[in-house]
Amino acid sequence: MSVLRLRRREERRVLAGHDWVFSNEIDTAATPLKGLEPGADVVLESSEGRFLAHGFANPASLIAVRLTGRRRNHPFDDGALMARLRSAQTLREQRYGAPFYRWVYGESDGLPGLVVDRYEDVAVVQVSSAGMERRLDTIVDALVSLGELSAVLLRNDAGPRELEGLPLYRRWAHGEERQTLHVLENGLAFQVPTETSQKTGWFYDHRDSRQALRSWCDGARVLDLYSYAGAFALNAIEGGAREVVAIDSSAPAIASLQANAERQGVAERIDARTDDVVEAMRGLGEADERFEVIVLDPPAFVKRKKDREAGLRHYALNHKLALRLLVPGGILLSASCSQPIDQATLLGTSRKSLPRERERLQVLSPIAQAADHPVHAAMPETAYLTGAITRVV
Repeated sequence: MSVLRLRRREERRVLAGHDWVFSNEIDTAATPLKGLEPGADVVLESSEGRFLAHGFANPASLIAVRLTGRRRNHPFDDGALMARLRSAQTLREQRYGAPFYRWVYGESDGLPGLVVDRYEDVAVVQVSSAGMERRLDTIVDALVSLGELSAVLLRNDAGPRELEGLPLYRRWAHGEERQTLHVLENGLAFQVPTETSQKTGWFYDHRDSRQALRSWCDGARVLDLYSYAGAFALNAIEGGAREVVAIDSSAPAIASLQANAERQGVAERIDARTDDVVEAMRGLGEADERFEVIVLDPPAFVKRKKDREAGLRHYALNHKLALRLLVPGGILLSASCSQPIDQATLLGTSRKSLPRERERLQVLSPIAQAADHPVHAAMPETAYLTGAITRVV
């Protein structure tokens, strides 16, 4: 196993528990990165040659080493992989009664660069590190064994793979191809077409906030922005909303929403529209339409720190337009899945976007990712979903 040594005074973050080592932290004069195969197993040492951790390296990536363990005599082998998959499964089974959850959440589960979503007997796998790509066959076999799965889809078509020098592709690695992914969440059943679904198919991270939304929807007219397949919309109906206007720019997403509403027998209470959300909000404002509850859950406007200012302008515009549509005393569920945006920043954007005649914003409950997306205590990068349910006074 190759050895990589840190430069002087670069151990602090690793010793604090962080599991990434960047290329500029490696003493490449003493231990060159070049020549290592992407995903190769390595031992990480301090500048004095003291053992720090096991990991796998990628000389083509800014994240040069992803750590896989800190016990000298326990390298990351097939046994460790199986044990961590089993540990992750135990956590989800303890928290959720049905097998619909994010089974693996990367570094937080000790499996850097691996994400697995479970849909009963189907798993959707996304790999974003060369080390996990090298172990893909073993991963699939282990998942099938532990979960008694009948099908596994590799959804390796996301942009972060390019940062690791990995090819983009999508294929079924086990079982027969499925046309539909089935979801059971908060007592509601959903379906999304596999081919047109976004990311890994479903956004399990919001299950708690969707449940919390119900408490504020009884008798309300609700506006669901960036609605995708209708998770918030149908939870609002379940909470007693008299009507939901749901808007998304994706025609396949709106088609899924309508189909889900029909299966629940509530299609007549949901007005689903395919439209650009910003332009739709402008149109609703011009028509003087108002809502008692608004859900504002946009895609990530800030994917990298350098995009932060431009992204904040997008968040501000969305909040400004949405808040104009909210009645006095109305409820806004505002969320961000942009990791560089924290809750204080998002709440500040909401407050600054208030119309002049509104005095203040009351925070009723915070929003965070669900328990199947556990946060690694030493890696703030694993905490990305933030927001709050607020009331405008």
